[in-house]
Amino acid sequence: MCLQRRRKQIGTILLATVAILFTASLVVYPEQGFETGIEGLKVFWDVVFPSLLPFFILSELLLGLGVVNALGVFLEPLMRPVFNVPGVGAFALSMGLAAGYPMDAVIAAKFRRTGACTRVEGERLLAFTNTADPLFMFGAVAVGMFKSPALGVLLALAHYLSAFIVGITFRFYGRKEEQYERPQRLTQHEGAPMWKRAYREMMIARDEDNRPFGKLLGDAVTDSVKTLLMIGGFIIFFAVLLRVMTQVGIVGFFALPVAAVFQMIHLNPTLISPLIKGMFEIDIGTAATATASAPLIEKLSIASAIIAWSGLAVHAQVASVLTDTDIRFRPYLVARIYQAVVAAILTFVFFKMGVGTRFAMIPHAISAMAPLTGGLSSFSDSLSEITAWAALLAIAIAISLLIYFVRKFKLAFFYSKGL
Repeated sequence: MCLQRRRKQIGTILLATVAILFTASLVVYPEQGFETGIEGLKVFWDVVFPSLLPFFILSELLLGLGVVNALGVFLEPLMRPVFNVPGVGAFALSMGLAAGYPMDAVIAAKFRRTGACTRVEGERLLAFTNTADPLFMFGAVAVGMFKSPALGVLLALAHYLSAFIVGITFRFYGRKEEQYERPQRLTQHEGAPMWKRAYREMMIARDEDNRPFGKLLGDAVTDSVKTLLMIGGFIIFFAVLLRVMTQVGIVGFFALPVAAVFQMIHLNPTLISPLIKGMFEIDIGTAATATASAPLIEKLSIASAIIAWSGLAVHAQVASVLTDTDIRFRPYLVARIYQAVVAAILTFVFFKMGVGTRFAMIPHAISAMAPLTGGLSSFSDSLSEITAWAALLAIAIAISLLIYFVRKFKLAFFYSKGL
């Protein structure tokens, strides 16, 4: 107990020291801090707020109306054997794929609060659903930073494949400590047709929520705006923090251990600074990587690692969302490191295979970061993201139903042979 208290005291002193130094640095460099704060605010207001708000409101409504619970029944045959998470996990996965950070964390936290998943299942879910959205990779990174739309295919393929690899790996995580008990209402009606179970789950969830639609809609808007303002604060804070650290020279201090690793794996040293910046903020890091004087294959591998890591700014948002749940942050952090390594390796391999250079299947590419590419998020962009989410969810349901009917057919065939 004394050791734990001692560690807590040391942690408090260190955090207090960092806060004091950061405040003093802002006093010394007020102009740089103000300019960076304005840029961060512009990113949030022009891009993040309008693009994420529809998804936040939709997720609140679908959860309150019980639609997500019904979808979980249809998606259980896919999500349980592949990722060892409940069927509702596909909802978080599709939202994360379409809307990007930190949509998945918000939904996973809601699942845990409502009892839709256990703590271990929530940690598994958060490990592989934390993904960047396609518009960011195709628009901001490929078009805006690397000036090559074809490279969006390479980055997206490596990013999403690495996320699925993490998900499949983490299906074995926590099996010893997990004590999963299925809700009684599911065990009572397992033999019922899938559509009946889905309908029953939706009605039960709606009765448990029991808010009139007007109240539900109002709460959805209020909670969504509150969460987005928190995200905006983190974006601005970490942008200013990184700028001040660069001015003071602290970024150069972090470069020493990274330089040793780069020398071991024979990477261009000009990518050290972009990688360190990417550790703090994904957009600044990927933009700096694109302008570095290094071979393209190395720049793409580092950019892919930064996107998979997603930056301390995103991690802070995730940690804040998880504070009122028992989902632990450490497995999420391990998954981010794991995915960053896998994504970098896959990017290197795919580039050698000609992906992103010999062919490209490019969707409508837009800029996801206004200061970097000069574009602005609009209603049509949000609509395209919602359409992409609906398409992803429909594909997942189709695959899940196919698995369900194939298993049912095999089971019926087995019993008929036995007779």
